[in-house]
Amino acid sequence: MGAVDAPPSARTLNINIGILGHVDAGKTSLARALSTTGSTASFDRNPQSKERGITLDLGFSSFLTNLPPQLDGAPFDQMQITLVDCPGHASLIRTVIGGAQIIDMMMLVVDVTKGIQTQTAECLVIGEILNDELVVVLNKVDLLPEASRADKLAKMHARIRKTLAATKFA
Repeated sequence: MGAVDAPPSARTLNINIGILGHVDAGKTSLARALSTTGSTASFDRNPQSKERGITLDLGFSSFLTNLPPQLDGAPFDQMQITLVDCPGHASLIRTVIGGAQIIDMMMLVVDVTKGIQTQTAECLVIGEILNDELVVVLNKVDLLPEASRADKLAKMHARIRKTLAATKFA
């Protein structure tokens, strides 16, 4: 599923995906890497976000892609994925809850060097209440030493599976 250019009369299916996780897990970097279009609030453009070095408000960005095979025959020509980058700091949990109200599915970003942290768990609880779909993103894999990377990833997969086993995302 590669990015596509929108034909002038394209019928577009929009899917809102919330990017949630602990502060500094790399949510905004992930949104920046995936997106081709960003709103004025995306990617921490807010001067206060830049000054503090954290996401303070919801950021919206997007990319277009082809429809997946299971949507063949649907009345759409393409799919737009809108990423809702949510703050990861505990003091901004109300903003996260507000963002969660509009998302269709959730990406839970986990810093693989730190694992499940306090706000990661809080975001998982929010996701359980408001979403039925979850994708876990292991971020910062490049920071693991190459010699032990595979072993550390296997251990992290096991820890995440164990954490998710007690949730509806098992």
